[in-house]
Amino acid sequence: MIEILKALANDRRLEILEWLKDPRAHFREQQWGDLVDDGVCGLFITEKLGVSQPTASQHLAVLVSAGLLTPKRIKQWTFYRRDEAAIKRATAALARDL
Repeated sequence: MIEILKALANDRRLEILEWLKDPRAHFREQQWGDLVDDGVCGLFITEKLGVSQPTASQHLAVLVSAGLLTPKRIKQWTFYRRDEAAIKRATAALARDL
């Protein structure tokens, strides 16, 4: 739970989670991978955040480590999508424990 709370304690990571709720509304179509089924390419997330690739990768790694995002490799890129089941469990645990 601590790792999830740390992941959620950053505005940029909250933005990423919000955008990935409805990726078609926030990102253009990709050449590889479906925005919903496969996730959003890390390069698109980096571009939208307006940060360097290492900074975006760090944010994404924190979210993956907390179990809130699922990465998927397609060719040489990594695509990210929300893990809705994990988010639901985390939300329920927070509600129960607070």
